[in-house]
Amino acid sequence: MQSFELDKSDLLKIKKALEEDDYVLKDLISEYHPSEIAILFEGISQESRERIISILPAEFASDIISEMDAEFHPERLLENLHPERRSEIVEELDYDDATDIISQLPEEQQQEILQELDEEDASNIRSLLKYEEDTAGGLMNTQVIRINEFLLKKDALDEIIRQSEEMEEFYTINVIDDHNVLKGIVSLKDIIKSRNNVRILDLIKSDFVYVKADTDQEEVAKLISQYNLSSIPVVDDQMHLLGRITFDDVIDVMQEENTEDILKISGVSEDEELAGNWMEAVKSRLPWLVLNLFTAFLAASIIRYFDNTIARMGLLAGYMVIIAGMGGNAATQSLAVTVRRISLNDLTDNQAYRTVLKEFTVGLINGAVVGCIVFLFALFYDHNPLLGLVIFIAMIGNLVIAGISGSAIPLLLKRVGIDPAIASSIIITTFTDVFGFLLLLGLASSLIL
Repeated sequence: MQSFELDKSDLLKIKKALEEDDYVLKDLISEYHPSEIAILFEGISQESRERIISILPAEFASDIISEMDAEFHPERLLENLHPERRSEIVEELDYDDATDIISQLPEEQQQEILQELDEEDASNIRSLLKYEEDTAGGLMNTQVIRINEFLLKKDALDEIIRQSEEMEEFYTINVIDDHNVLKGIVSLKDIIKSRNNVRILDLIKSDFVYVKADTDQEEVAKLISQYNLSSIPVVDDQMHLLGRITFDDVIDVMQEENTEDILKISGVSEDEELAGNWMEAVKSRLPWLVLNLFTAFLAASIIRYFDNTIARMGLLAGYMVIIAGMGGNAATQSLAVTVRRISLNDLTDNQAYRTVLKEFTVGLINGAVVGCIVFLFALFYDHNPLLGLVIFIAMIGNLVIAGISGSAIPLLLKRVGIDPAIASSIIITTFTDVFGFLLLLGLASSLIL
């Protein structure tokens, strides 16, 4: 298959082919990889997507649907398909992908689709639907290679060949006992290289990494990344083998988690879809803006308290903007780094202390450097060295506060069970605005006026 660099011309080709008959459209689509079609789907109507899916071979159509981003609702492509065609496509999907897509439909439609499938496929999907979608159980695929620990090499290879016929790829062999309890893993390479009379029991790697079905998906991603795994087995509390999670599933999780953190830090609800309409965006963002408004009143009250100071020295109004802006930017930098560290690792008390100390030091140094620049500006532009000194001290103080609040607040929120990415941004903005204005106006009142 030819490789394409996707651009606007590819989308135009698809749109033009949609005006032709199905044969022309099908020939054009076949030139692309399913992931490329999934991207191009973002630029065409739902009706056009349904037409394309309906004319393609079931395997190709299922690959496209599985590659679609969740926010473009691949499940809607199944809703209007003929039941027989729909079941063909669903049966071509991996169980984990089929579960992810079907779970987005109303309960009635879920049951309707499951009734159309053969008993084995429906049973596997039903078993996965009971897990929360952000857990290992919600991510796993129940199609997994499992062999008994007492098998000889030849018998084990025969069993692997038999089980792999229904699988696209596999990375490790899971070894179980007679009761489906996971005893360890073994590589296909080790089985092939071993002597013919060797039992799998002698090749088992018993020191292996696994996850429980209720393990959070972010923890699964950490483990696969930490141990450089291609897949990880999923078990229940009694160590019964339930399925596996592969690295490609984890890539999607990491992208999802990173997007979620970025949206939260920006004060945007994780429920807002990036491709959503303006009504969804307003509903998601307005509550946070209203909350931020009330915290802004607190900063405004500091300014009102020092209104005589500002009236007597109007130059301070311009420098207030600089102090607040620099403090906010510094705090956001500290917050982003700290939230990322928290998401990657559960910090110990010592690591948390060192994180805050580091951000304190960074704030002190950056504040001194930036403060010197503003001091020189006040000295040569406003010809007021005392004003420059006040701004210098206020800048250092506010950037130190920004560093401490940007690192300490998310750590404290994490300790009390609150998502640090959600609440930290508003709190630290309040800290830097209030203390920045208080330092600048308070010092000006004491030292200049």
